[in-house]
Amino acid sequence: MLAFLMISLSSCGGDNANKAKDAASEAVETTKDAVNEAGEAVKDAAEKTGEAVKDAAEKTGEAIQNTAEAAKEAVTGADGQALFKSNGCSACHNLDKKTVGPSVKEIATTYADKKDDLVKFLKGEGKAVVDPNNFATMKPNLEITKKMSDAQRAAIADYMLSVK
Repeated sequence: MLAFLMISLSSCGGDNANKAKDAASEAVETTKDAVNEAGEAVKDAAEKTGEAVKDAAEKTGEAIQNTAEAAKEAVTGADGQALFKSNGCSACHNLDKKTVGPSVKEIATTYADKKDDLVKFLKGEGKAVVDPNNFATMKPNLEITKKMSDAQRAAIADYMLSVK
């Protein structure tokens, strides 16, 4: 009888041990799955964060470039006299007397209170009003002013209109 009791106890204990072992294995597998899912979530979040950082860096770079260009244009545009001289305008336009083209004073008098018209002319969109008969001489030089920014053309117009 003692033998029977020992066999019964060992078989019951063995069954519980197997169940505990199976439960532990299942818990380990569930934990592995959870860890893998968490790892994938972290990886996805890291990729999205990396993309967001990259996009932000690109946008910041573009903003810096745009700001630098605007600052350069503002500095360049602010000095109309320097633009006038550096782009060859003074070769044909003397300050107070007609040479190849009308004088700057004559241009200033004709375009007084009409800065927009002068800028439009420098842009190649307006008619010659100061010396229309000599427009053919000026026409090739308009290619230079057409390529300028609006701020640069406005600066040249401001300079010319300031000459009294």
